Order: sequence, then C-alpha cells, then structure tokens
Amino acid sequence: MTSTASSTDLRQDQAAPDPGPSWQRRLRRFGYLAPPRGDVRDRLVPPYAEPSPRLWAALGVPHGFAARCVRWSGWIGPLLVTLFAGVLRFWNLGSPKAVIFDETYYAKDAWALVHRGFEVNWDKDVNKLILESGGQVPIPSDAAYVVHPPVGKYVIGLGELIFGFDPFGWRFMTALLGTLSVLMLCRIGRRLFRSTFLGCLAGALLAVDGLHFVMSRTALLDGVLMFFVLAAFGCLVVDRDKARQRLAAALPADADGRVRPDAYTAETTRLGWRPWRLLAGLMLGLAIGTKWNGLYILAAFGLMTVLWDVASRRVAGARRPYVTVLRRDLGWAFLSTVPVAIVTYVASWTGWILSPSDGTGGYYRDWAATDGKDSAWSWLFPDWWRGLWHYENQVYDFHVGLSSPHTYESNPWSWIVGGRPVSYFYESPAPGTDGCPADAGEKCAREVLALGTPMLWWVACFALLYVLWRWFFRRDWRAGAIVCAVAAGYLPWFLYQERTIFFFYAVVFVPFLCLAVAMLIGALVGPPGSGDTRRVAGATGAGVLVLLIAWNFIYFWPIYTGQAIPIDDWRSRMWLDTWV
Repeated sequence: MTSTASSTDLRQDQAAPDPGPSWQRRLRRFGYLAPPRGDVRDRLVPPYAEPSPRLWAALGVPHGFAARCVRWSGWIGPLLVTLFAGVLRFWNLGSPKAVIFDETYYAKDAWALVHRGFEVNWDKDVNKLILESGGQVPIPSDAAYVVHPPVGKYVIGLGELIFGFDPFGWRFMTALLGTLSVLMLCRIGRRLFRSTFLGCLAGALLAVDGLHFVMSRTALLDGVLMFFVLAAFGCLVVDRDKARQRLAAALPADADGRVRPDAYTAETTRLGWRPWRLLAGLMLGLAIGTKWNGLYILAAFGLMTVLWDVASRRVAGARRPYVTVLRRDLGWAFLSTVPVAIVTYVASWTGWILSPSDGTGGYYRDWAATDGKDSAWSWLFPDWWRGLWHYENQVYDFHVGLSSPHTYESNPWSWIVGGRPVSYFYESPAPGTDGCPADAGEKCAREVLALGTPMLWWVACFALLYVLWRWFFRRDWRAGAIVCAVAAGYLPWFLYQERTIFFFYAVVFVPFLCLAVAMLIGALVGPPGSGDTRRVAGATGAGVLVLLIAWNFIYFWPIYTGQAIPIDDWRSRMWLDTWV
C-alpha cells in the first residue's frame, strides 16, 4: 500500500512530458518524428556508419584487417566506382568520328577561344575539312556573336590543346569531368548519408545514367555546368560539417563529459575562416560563366547554406538562431559567395577584355568607342565594362526571346520521365558497312540518343516524392538539400515554357536524382537496428532494383554509343513514340 502510494505521488510531482510545439503534434499523424535529443556533439557531427562486426565475423575477416578496410573504404570504394565510370566514358571516345549536334558550335568556339581569346565566324562547310585534315585548318579572324559565356568553352578547348582539334580532343574534358563528377558524388553521398555504401551507390547510379553518360562523351556546355554545380554543392556540405565541428568543440561539457546545448556559446561563437564556402563561390562563378542558369543555383545554394547555419545554431542552443545568424554569419556568407562568383564570372571574360578594341577584337569589344561613345555612363566605367554590359544585355534579349521551333525541343513537364530525348547523331549504314552486320538484311541504325536510363529516372520520380515527404514531415536536412538542388536546376525552366528548350538541360540535376534514389534504397534496406528478416527482405528488393537499373543501361548501350544495330533492334529500344 505504501509503496503504491509513494509511486503514485512521485508521478504526480513530476512535470508532464513536453509534447512539443503544436505543429509537431499536428504532423505526427503524417509520420513526423522529433529529432532524438542525444549528445549535442553527435547531433552536430553525426558519426559515420560502420559495417556490423557480425558481418566481418561471418566472412571470417580478422578484426585488424576489418578495421583497415573500414578506414580505407571511404576512398577505395569511390575510386573503384570512378574507375568503372571512367572506363565506360573513355572507351572509344572518338566515335562517332563526326561533329555531332551542338558540337558544331562549342568545339569550334573552344578552339578559337584558346587561340584568339574570343569566338569567330567559321565557314559553313568547315566541319568536313576539320575531320578530314585532323584539325589543321586556319582560324578565321572575324568575331562571332555568341550567346553563352566562355568558361565551358575554355574547358573544352583545354582538351583540344592537349589532344588536338578532333572528336577525341574536344570530348576529352567533358569525359574527364563526367568521370570526376562520379567520384565527387560518391564522396558527397558518403558525407551526406554518413554511409560509404550509400555514397558509392549514388555514384554508381550516376555512372550508369544514360543522359550523364552521353553528355560526358559530347562536347556540350551542360556537362561542364553540372560538374561545377555538383562541386559547389559538395563544398557547401563540407563547409557545413566544418562549421558544426567548431560549434561542437566550443560547447561546454558536463561532469560526465556529455555536451549539452548552451545558449551563450551558440550565440557568440564565431565560426572563423570558411575556405570551403569561398571555394563554393568560385565554383558557382564558374558555373555562371558556363551557362547563365547557374544564377538560379547561386541563389538557391546561398539560401540553403544560410539555413544550415540557422539549424546549427539552434541545435547548439541558440534561443534566437535567426537573429544570431543575421548578426554573425549572414554578411560573411554573402561575401563568400556572391562577390566571389561575380568576380570569377567577369574574370572569365579576360580573353575578350584583352582583345583589341579597334574592331579586330571580340564581338562588341569596340561598342563603347563607336555606338556607345555617347553613353551617359562613359565617364564612370571603362570602355571594356560598358561593352561587356551591352553584350550581356543583347544576349539576355536573345535568350528570353528564343522561340524558333526545333525537332527535339521539349517541355520541362516531360523531362522527369524522359518524354522527349534528343538525338545527337543518326546514320543508316548499309549491311557490311560501318559496323552493320553483313547479314542484317536491311539498313542498320547508328544513333547517339541523349536519354536518361529509363528505369533510373522512373524510380527517381518516386524517390523525389520520398525525399519531399522526408524533408517536410521528418525535417531531414539531407532530403531538404537534395530537394533544393533538384529544384534549383529544374524549376526555373518552367518560367520559359514558350522558349526553345531541350531535355539534356536536365543533366544539371541528375546527380541529385541519384542521391534521392540512393536515399530511397537506403530506406528500403532498413534503418539501423532493423531485424534480420527486415534487412534481408529490404536488401533483396534494393538489390533487384539496382540490377534492373544496370540492366536497363546495358540494354540501351548501343544507342548511347552510336553502335550500328539492325533496325529491328533499334525499334525495340524506342519504348515511347516520342523517342523517335
């Protein structure tokens, strides 16, 4: 009796558990779970997942060797995936030996840029001469009007300088950047998910995506843009970890060594020099200097990194995290990204700026001294600045007004399901020629089709729904980061639905689709602590899904690489009427 009464009294004296804010209580019905309230150090800098000791024991691996494998796997795994991606991308890179799709612009512009510092007007029939002569053609001197900044073309031109003015030379750098982007995604995914397995899985998915593969083997600008955007994202993820490590180190520990939130420390600690954020600003400047849609990504990533600082200060114990970030972090965040990106963009025009202003230099280089000599701003800005500003205005008018019809144009609504891919190259060789089997019976088909691996993209549709749910209802910052990156590369195109746009622009956000799919597969495998039955069932389902995606890439391999196949085999790969 006494024992029962005292225990009842004890319960009455205790405060009722904090149910949390009302919005949390309302979201619980949709699956919201409040974050665990453990050691703040582990919440600020979560540890990396490691394979269970039971796995090593089952494989008969000694403990010491297993520890070394775990320690080295963070680099060995990504490097092996990258090697696989590199072999795929560099295999027979010079084929087709042709100027395919928009290589007719960028390969030649790149060659002119690295030799003259500005683009020039080439003869209409010069492509055939370039291929037949091995690139031994004179470079014209008449400046050309172009509508994209020079960074991507300088990148392509670097490969041409090293390997020559031929298909292998102008595709080399895009293949290299495509391969390196796989390595970056493995490492970014590892840091994002705190799992080497999921990081390598994301990289492997990128390695077998058809759109990324084709863009890595074609001298177009969008693959270069994708590389710089992914690099900027990776820099910001590293910067987030470094900033949170400084906060965790500054927080006081109690007598048991447990780190707890501390409002004073969270609101007064300076996060110091943040070189990774500066590097992100540089990468974003190079992205904008490749194609202007990098501006949207700069805005989205800038907002994302500031919100990460807010969350970090809140976890550390700040009572007013937004005010703290406004006072301590916002100014430096802006200076580390926007001015750095602007300076980088302007610097990318150095070749044009240094070209003569007497009419023999870059297009519009002499505008300030001729048509713009009576400008009201001529006393304030140098001629090169006013000429460049005028040039940019003309380019902007071109981009927003571009509406000429094209066979392969598509609406962004169809991109996510690969509704209208772009054919970069197509030939119909006769039997016994250009790789067409002699017994084919009729003409073969050789095509390079910029088509994402269908199974991967269709699974990505569900993966995007999953990460949206996880971001909104679970407040998972990793899902939010993926959503932000996909939205920054995808949603702006809906503002220009009347403009002539193409599916291959979507390559910019392909790496983040792969991260979303990897996150979904991680959920299928099961969370830590799941029972053996749950893990086996989840791993089996996830394995089957990954194998289907890999098989799908292999099946479409001939139309990604321009191999000659019988026309019936080609027709069997045209799953949708809109692919033809």
